[in-house]
This record gives sequence, C-alpha cells and structure tokens, in this order.
Amino acid sequence: MNEYTLTIVASNAATLATGGAVATLAYRAFRRTGSAALRAVALGFAVIVAGSVVGGLVHLLWDDIALGVALQSFATAGGFAILLYSLYTETATTETYRRDRRHGGEGDD
Repeated sequence: MNEYTLTIVASNAATLATGGAVATLAYRAFRRTGSAALRAVALGFAVIVAGSVVGGLVHLLWDDIALGVALQSFATAGGFAILLYSLYTETATTETYRRDRRHGGEGDD
C-alpha cells in the first residue's frame, strides 16, 4: 500500500455509487421502454464502473498502480464508445395507455 490508497478507494467508491445508480436507472428505463439507446447507456456506464472497480482492485491486491490505471483507462474508453453509440442508435418508442375504469374511461359498461 502507498500514499494513494485512500484516495483511490474513496474515488472508486464514489464512482461505484454514482455510476452504478446511473446504470441502474438507465437499465430500468430500458426495461420500461424497450429503447436500444437506453440499453446502450446502461451498458456504457456499467463498463465504466466495472473498469473503475477492477482498476482499484488491481492496485489494492497487487499494488500495481500502472496496471490498474491502464485497465481503468481501457474500460473508460470502451464505456464512452458505447455511450457514443447510444447517441446514434435508432429509438423506437412504444406508448402505453392505461385506462381507469373508475373515472369514466372509455369502455365502461
């Protein structure tokens, strides 16, 4: 362990919490809408977060900052490439309508 350990752990924890929240929300939105763009957003953020965690673990377990930074940078670049792809993906929207029969909705008997 060295003088950067606490900083690396804290920043990776923050990345895991915030990036994980964004990835989860994007995935839930994808499940609700079926949008391929939202699926790619969720995947892109998941790759970035995973790279951060892997980079931090490499540093902590093998005390190799250079390898950890290289792995994290590779995953970050890949995640951003997926996010860029999501901006160009066709989005097909599906609308869902819910009728409330108690308040005079169409189709009341």
